[in-house]
Amino acid sequence: MNKRDEAVEYGPLGPGHEPVKDPMKGIRGVMAGTLVMEAITIALVLTVILRVDEGAYWTTFNWMYVSGLALAMFIAAFLQRHSWSMSLNVALQVLALGGFLVHPSMGIVAIIFILVWLYLLYLRSNLVARMKRGLLTTQHM
Repeated sequence: MNKRDEAVEYGPLGPGHEPVKDPMKGIRGVMAGTLVMEAITIALVLTVILRVDEGAYWTTFNWMYVSGLALAMFIAAFLQRHSWSMSLNVALQVLALGGFLVHPSMGIVAIIFILVWLYLLYLRSNLVARMKRGLLTTQHM
């Protein structure tokens, strides 16, 4: 028996209708804001690789990788309305994890933001499940 074949357990008010306001718009805004904060944090790694060990980490590859990743994250923040944006977000997190090649501090920052993204994915899946069950307030107005 597939998950699709199982009956959805609705809330006490029933399935309701389409929400008046799009609840996914809010979660997309949070994701866009998170990407902007992450882009700023990644860009600050440039000061780390310039100053630590008298600039030993300031190589062409390192500063281009950090700058390109920060720019890509900033641009991706404005693309969150597209259906493929979640795949892009995951790909950017994988690239950020590659920051261990640049400097350990960038890798640690990447791990922290990956944990934030895991929480955002949990919130998003919870919102979708609540919408399917008709538990959102705006579905019953």
